[in-house]
Amino acid sequence: MTGLFITLEGPEGAGKSTNREYLAECLRSHGVDVVLTREPGGTPLAERIRELLLTPSDESMNADTELLLVFAARAQHLAEVIRPALARGAVVLCDRFTDATYAYQGAGRGLSIERIATLEAFVQGALRPDITLVFDLPVEIGLARATARGRLDRFEQEGRAFFEAVRSTYLKRASAAPERYRLVNAALSLSEVQSSLSILIPELLSLLADRRHA
Repeated sequence: MTGLFITLEGPEGAGKSTNREYLAECLRSHGVDVVLTREPGGTPLAERIRELLLTPSDESMNADTELLLVFAARAQHLAEVIRPALARGAVVLCDRFTDATYAYQGAGRGLSIERIATLEAFVQGALRPDITLVFDLPVEIGLARATARGRLDRFEQEGRAFFEAVRSTYLKRASAAPERYRLVNAALSLSEVQSSLSILIPELLSLLADRRHA
């Protein structure tokens, strides 16, 4: 693998999609091949699974069903998009990855960490993100932003306790592995968030150069 795998994580309304575009523009200005993608989704098949996961339904979804669908979409995404892009030396900017599974299906749904870790090893092998940006903000701010966007999806309809658990897990994972995670204060204005992200660009370019010359 000669590319760089960067994931953007955080709760609802954290601004990941907007800031992913900003990071891509910064990196492309340095001549970097950048692939933008998201989870669940990223391929036609995985996007259909995304619809199943996000669309509210009269039939409640079993938590294990949800978990298996997430990893089914991830397996397709890795095979069709992420691994080929990394192999050719691109920077992959992915909106959510397996940290989201630990936060949403683990903490939010109450599924065991061991079960998630087993599927993580099965689907991903040794592949993990090189850098994970955690966009953190208070739950009430994130939910207000999500509500302002319009109709809420199946996850956005969850209650405050669910999202407090999600946020707590993101922060715990970031604290446990500071070499991989970078916390971003997503409660700031967009210009302030992007100023903080611009400081990361030299680090990302350096990591990419090291990877290519390894």
